[in-house]
Amino acid sequence: MPNQSNKNGATACNAGRKSFKSKGEDYRPMIKEANVTLMVNDMGRAVKFYTDVLGLKLKSRYGDNFAQVEAPGTIIALHPSTKEGPNLGSSESISIGFAVSDLDKERAELEDKGVKFLRTADDTQVRLAFFADPDGNPLYLSQSKWG
Repeated sequence: MPNQSNKNGATACNAGRKSFKSKGEDYRPMIKEANVTLMVNDMGRAVKFYTDVLGLKLKSRYGDNFAQVEAPGTIIALHPSTKEGPNLGSSESISIGFAVSDLDKERAELEDKGVKFLRTADDTQVRLAFFADPDGNPLYLSQSKWG
């Protein structure tokens, strides 16, 4: 498939490549992957529902602390609810996460662009920085400690 230019002169390269040409420079986006996070009361019940009932593939599970299931085109992250966390079943219990290599660097870059971060958390195996889109939809950056 040939490269196609948009109105700004940026070109999208063939699928599977990690970078693309933008105005003559090699550009690598800050986002490595994205997922949708659901807060759950019972990790075992949630994993069973998404794998056995819906037939999705279990990508990873870290005991009752975190799990990921693969759906076509996205990853659904299952996270146990906490007293301080979002309310289950409300719009705040669903958020979109963006994995980054360097949370501090990417957070600073987004702050320079006017993004206001709501809070940060150092969850056992991941660092998180929470913010919202212009409509108030919850988003977060995550930097994994697993490697």
